[in-house]
Amino acid sequence: MNEYRTHNCGEIRKEHVGQKIKIAGWIQNTRDLGGVVFLDIRDQYGITQAVISGETEQVRDISRIPNESTVSIEGTVRLRSEDTINENMQTGEVELVIEDIKILGKRLKNLPFEVNSDKDVKEDLRLQYRYLDLRNEKLKNNILLRAKILQFLRSQMIERGFTEVQTPILTSSSPEGARDYLVPSRLNPGKFYALPQAPQQFKQLLMVSGIDKYFQIAPCFRDEDARADRAPGEFYQLDMEMAFATQEDVFKIMEEVMYNTFTTFSNKKVTEYPFPRIPYREAMLKYGSDKPDLRNPLIIQDVTEIFQNIEFNAFKGKTVRIISTPNVKEQPRRFFDEMTDYAISECGAKGLAWVRVNEDRTLQGPIAKFIDAESTEKLLTQTNTNAGDAIFFVAEKSPIVETLSGQIRQELGRRLGLIDENEFKFCWIVDFPMYELSDEGTIEFSHNPFSMPQGGIDSLNNMKPLDILAYQYDIVCNGIELSSGAVRNHDPEIMVKAFSIAGYDKSVIEEKFPAMFNAFHFGAPPHAGVAPGVDRMIMLLTDEPNLREVIAFPMNSKAQDLLMGAPGYVTDKQLRDVHIKLDVKKEKE
Repeated sequence: MNEYRTHNCGEIRKEHVGQKIKIAGWIQNTRDLGGVVFLDIRDQYGITQAVISGETEQVRDISRIPNESTVSIEGTVRLRSEDTINENMQTGEVELVIEDIKILGKRLKNLPFEVNSDKDVKEDLRLQYRYLDLRNEKLKNNILLRAKILQFLRSQMIERGFTEVQTPILTSSSPEGARDYLVPSRLNPGKFYALPQAPQQFKQLLMVSGIDKYFQIAPCFRDEDARADRAPGEFYQLDMEMAFATQEDVFKIMEEVMYNTFTTFSNKKVTEYPFPRIPYREAMLKYGSDKPDLRNPLIIQDVTEIFQNIEFNAFKGKTVRIISTPNVKEQPRRFFDEMTDYAISECGAKGLAWVRVNEDRTLQGPIAKFIDAESTEKLLTQTNTNAGDAIFFVAEKSPIVETLSGQIRQELGRRLGLIDENEFKFCWIVDFPMYELSDEGTIEFSHNPFSMPQGGIDSLNNMKPLDILAYQYDIVCNGIELSSGAVRNHDPEIMVKAFSIAGYDKSVIEEKFPAMFNAFHFGAPPHAGVAPGVDRMIMLLTDEPNLREVIAFPMNSKAQDLLMGAPGYVTDKQLRDVHIKLDVKKEKE
């Protein structure tokens, strides 16, 4: 017999009545009714009610044990009286009559907050006492669900013939889009390791080595600012790569894995595969975003040509996009004013023009007088707008017009109740441009520089750089980018040419990516992969708006671990050991 328990607190049922058992856990609630004391004992698996009665010293002592202390209780299971059955508890038909109780860990300090309460607690306080926060049922269930999802993802990949391979945590610094976390080397003075932003180079080297299908639940480290859907410091992704594979091969595998995962762990409707493929430029036009929320039925349309000669200064020389919203005749003027306020205060727009469509197909609204009858008819016909609808206009230069119209489209969908919260809508964004113009007007890579250009070396030699597309793709769900992926550029000749167009010569590749570039000279297979973010997947499946609610020990928004006190100061001896001398003054504690 286990010294502390024979059963957990979630498994005791009617069939245990009359049995002598032990349970162990935390005291969640104590109710002293004068001679009768009830204890709710909680562990990971559930709650069991324990009871003791009588006017004895033992009863009085039990009533004084602080909540959140750990105890082991031995007793006999009995049925509750019919009027005290708790149908909201798995164990609500029974209770444990206390015969012996041992205090295993007494709570000696006041709780900084109520553990199982709906009261709002400042996030930094929750993170400082995360071990208490994790006792909360909702957060605990998120972490338990996370474990099940990770196990399921592994099984899905193994079933499809993938081999799990761990890649190094200490590696070299390389320019991959974010700041590295650096680790000084004691044995190699003046040199540093870097924590991997992703296992990108290693997984491609595995393809060269002959591993046919690789995967791992990979930790990634990036020194980035926090957002609701991005944790600072570290995150995890389902990293995968396939040799002798095309874009469609990757899509087939990942669509099955995503569909199976989301249908297994949610009751919401999930997009059936194959998922829609939306070219990048189409996504930016129709949705104003390369991570569109397809639950929103509103579509952005370009009407620049209609208003080329309009006598309205806000439209002159601008790209004009509209969002036609169906049947808003019941909306008061306040709705339009509040949307205008949102565009100005939240999106940084200079304003938001709008009109209503009357029953006679005339326009009503602040800018209606600037749109003549001929332009009105063209507008309504081209955009398929009907009486009772409204039209919102965004006029700006690209790419600002895409960003603004995308934000306003999504806010309109939310305020009009058009977004179905009981659905997961997936899509692939494909055909990303290989290059884009920098703010200084020079050509630079627009996405992953190691993506294979569509058309190979011929496109690089014969097409204008801004017209070249890459085999680069993102998987998006409900407006959240889950991952990026690509068909990799495994040909050294194509790689050198691609980098030269962006202003880098061969020496840059050899210096920054020596292992991978050298490996490609020894017979590299075509390969492709993708890496969905595990944390974001779990955030969607738990309906959590903040990524930190699905991570056991996250940092706060300032990249601080308040529980462990990281980042923290180290001793001068530790610095000398790694050959570092600081040029900063310590802040006063």
